[in-house]
Amino acid sequence: MLRNGLPESWHFGAAAVVTPEGRLVARLGDPADLAAATFLRSAAKPFQILPLLLAGGAERFSLDDADLALICASHSGGEEHVARAAALLAKGGFTAGDLLCGAHPPFGREEARRLRRQGIAPTPLHNNCSGKHAGMLLACRHLGLAKEDYVSPDHPLQRLILARVAQATGVPAEQIGLGVDGCSVPAFRLSVVAAARGYAALADPAAAGLPADVAAAIRRAVAAMAARPEMIAGPGRFTTRLIATTGGRVVGKEGAEGFYGVAVRGPVALGIALKVADGGERCRDGAVLDLLRQMGSLAGAELADLADFYRPVLRNLRDLAVGEVRPEAELEEVEAGACLG
Repeated sequence: MLRNGLPESWHFGAAAVVTPEGRLVARLGDPADLAAATFLRSAAKPFQILPLLLAGGAERFSLDDADLALICASHSGGEEHVARAAALLAKGGFTAGDLLCGAHPPFGREEARRLRRQGIAPTPLHNNCSGKHAGMLLACRHLGLAKEDYVSPDHPLQRLILARVAQATGVPAEQIGLGVDGCSVPAFRLSVVAAARGYAALADPAAAGLPADVAAAIRRAVAAMAARPEMIAGPGRFTTRLIATTGGRVVGKEGAEGFYGVAVRGPVALGIALKVADGGERCRDGAVLDLLRQMGSLAGAELADLADFYRPVLRNLRDLAVGEVRPEAELEEVEAGACLG
């Protein structure tokens, strides 16, 4: 962070850029270091939807792009998000009382203000993960699994999800660290380079060598995210703006504690993962854009459209511009070599 052009604070982190075939092509720091491994948190959502899609749940419950996008979302808790989460539950005969994600105020500032003005207490439907949890309940209904404690790592659905994370990242399931996420489902701990490999699989699952049915399910999920970016986050938020500005060619997903994953679908397919070491999010969005810039994955006009995230201006209590957050980390090119395995 710069104040009047002079450095005041620094953030450090690690990043990896991986091809769908599994080759590390660029890095920041040592993203393969397991000592610096991290949890994907909500960036795992595009993988957590896969058991539902593979089992034909989208067809059974007539799920459209907006439905699938919400299942992959960390949404802002807007009226459309809440209504669609409730509708998803209804498709399986569930109610908000079946959600095990807990309640918190909406992520969106305007949405949170609206609830406060109306004197309405947040419900689990306002939780940014309510779409994901509704999708998990639909998967349980479709697969004939118990809804009780569907968030437990021992639940059959969560074991299916772990297997898909392992398949996409190339890390054996028994080597993936498990924790409990903020919404109570399992959280997956991986090296930054393994996370980037997973996002490369989202960018081009066929090139990643995934089976045809898994590749088709991934393409369906990513296409929905690309088509309905407003469901993935919300108005004014970075992930929605990134997807919308690039027309879905670049699909990103945030995770808590300074993690971000990006699937670059073209012209050169890549997976990018970034972890901010201190867990802060102040510098995360600008760093993601700078990584995309360095890899040639953003057009100049796209970067210009996202300039408010690239070098955000800091203002004091009188709304005076007093500084900016500026990304200054240069990727190191990795010489061609063996694929990750």
